[in-house]
Amino acid sequence: MISYLDFEKPVAALEERIAQLRSVNALHDVDVASEIGRLEAKSAELLASTYASLTPWQKTQVARHPQRPHFRDYVAHAFSEFVPLGGDRLYGDDLAIMGGFARLDGRRVMLIGHEKGHDTTTRIAHNFGMGKPEGYRKAIRLMEMASRFGLPVVTLVDTSGAFPGIEAEERGQAEAIARSTEACLALEVPMIASIVGEGGSGGAVALASANRVLMMEHAVYSVISPEGCASILWRTSEKAADAAQAMKITAQHLKRDKVIDRIVKEPVGGAQRDPQAAARMLGAALSEEIEQLSGLSRTELVAQREERFLGIGG
Repeated sequence: MISYLDFEKPVAALEERIAQLRSVNALHDVDVASEIGRLEAKSAELLASTYASLTPWQKTQVARHPQRPHFRDYVAHAFSEFVPLGGDRLYGDDLAIMGGFARLDGRRVMLIGHEKGHDTTTRIAHNFGMGKPEGYRKAIRLMEMASRFGLPVVTLVDTSGAFPGIEAEERGQAEAIARSTEACLALEVPMIASIVGEGGSGGAVALASANRVLMMEHAVYSVISPEGCASILWRTSEKAADAAQAMKITAQHLKRDKVIDRIVKEPVGGAQRDPQAAARMLGAALSEEIEQLSGLSRTELVAQREERFLGIGG
């Protein structure tokens, strides 16, 4: 069953009514097909109009939706022959950041991304998608391996930020993030990043300093969470909606400001309503981007990436 967000309550009421009518139809053999059809059309129209005018704060809620697809879902529905690779060869493995060989439309790629998990057990196992130093060092290892084998690198970014715990700081969190960002910029193979949910702070940039940066229609990408920004500016997280509006964290704002390059459409009502369709849409966009970059030389790829990021804000 779909979990409804606060602003989706009118849609939830209609869909609950539709479910009740279907139950009556099944139990009492009463013909209510025309009424069900009318309500379904009304519900679809309301859902489309609601998602066509979401505020930045509402988009933040959608990006964090508990049923939104994560790394494993995209692997299952957009890629094939995924071979996971673990460990940073220095400390250990970090399940918040996963990666390995995969195929996208028959093309071999190196796939890396954040995994948040879907229930209490998996969220704890994947540390809610908040990478630790060993996770970013694993990403560096996989990027360097991809460069040696001449494989495009694809990253799926979905994190509220890198893990801020004391043990991560003890193991060099800031250095690992900086090194991962540096590895992205120095890659001599095509790199395409996609913000599929939350793109939070340096924990996101460390996997998103790519030739092309894509963003799902209802994802968000920012240097700090709206709650964090509100706590700094107004000393209360209750101003998160105002902060989200001011920060310009949506795909539409960031495309206009040339922080990202392409917006990938989602199914009506968000990726959480049809993860398989969302994965297919993203997979098709990634294939197109890889194809466009495949003709560039190693020198051109590095130069393009450098020019792209130095030009932001210019």
